[in-house]
Amino acid sequence: MDTFAAFKPFLTQVETEIVAQLGGETPKPEDTLVAAARHLCLKAGKRARPMLVKIFGDTLGVPEHKLLVPAVAAELIHASSLLHDDVVDNGMFRRGKPTVNARWGNIVAVMSGDLLLSGALLELSKFDGRLAQAALSVVAEMTRAAIDEVQARGNLELTLDGLKAIGEGKTGSLFGFCGVAAALVGGDEEAVRRFDAFGRRIGVAFQMADDIRDISGTDEGKPQYADLQSRTPNLPVILAVQRDPRLKKRIAEAWGWTALTQDKVKELGTAVLVTGALDDATALMNQEIDAAVDALGAYAQRESGANLVMWARTIARGIALKGAA
Repeated sequence: MDTFAAFKPFLTQVETEIVAQLGGETPKPEDTLVAAARHLCLKAGKRARPMLVKIFGDTLGVPEHKLLVPAVAAELIHASSLLHDDVVDNGMFRRGKPTVNARWGNIVAVMSGDLLLSGALLELSKFDGRLAQAALSVVAEMTRAAIDEVQARGNLELTLDGLKAIGEGKTGSLFGFCGVAAALVGGDEEAVRRFDAFGRRIGVAFQMADDIRDISGTDEGKPQYADLQSRTPNLPVILAVQRDPRLKKRIAEAWGWTALTQDKVKELGTAVLVTGALDDATALMNQEIDAAVDALGAYAQRESGANLVMWARTIARGIALKGAA
């Protein structure tokens, strides 16, 4: 049974609007940037962010038609960040198919991401200037977090707080925007603060879930141990090297080489698993989810607010087990 089946009509509207913004049903075949954007965006992902906008809005009684623009914008900002991330990471697969940069090259991927981002911000500015301003602030935060993540590569001294800060900036800030947008449209200042706090903690949990699936190999769209291959110290790796100094030395030595063989990456990944770090990482993810629910305060007790709690526990944990949003 689909727990969130009631939201499918709204998500269908979101899908229709995304198609309309990306050339409609019959896009021009010569428009490479639109073709690349459609390759990533259409009928892909769980639409977690648009769903979250809807649930936030329902909690405040905001009419559905006022939620469509921010919901679409949140999804397109997210998609833009994925296009840029795949260039930074030299990612070859996303959502089970070749990335835009793998198919069209880095230039098209970057420019296509810029096209999505500018389109989302333009629609927000026409709809409500406050939302456009909030989104611009989020994009700046996401950008800084992305470079922090790049600069953390190869750093096995990265702290848990440092890792959380990256997750909050890259993912949590946009989840927070979903709540802020709904609350601004709904005219509830208290909800602006609480929904933003909820989204940010859930974003950290999502990032932890992403780290977990990298080590567990539950993401069908990406190879297992991709973070070890790219020298990215994710949550299970950080926890594992804190437990086992010898493993920390092994990983540091391996990361010091110019290239890592698949056999070496698998060897190190297996060593991380043996430490039990995956269980610890899952426990920390669940702590973040619980903290997010606490941040809602009385809003969690509302009839529609219960859907926020269900969304947090179902979607985040599902991603850790099954794959991307």
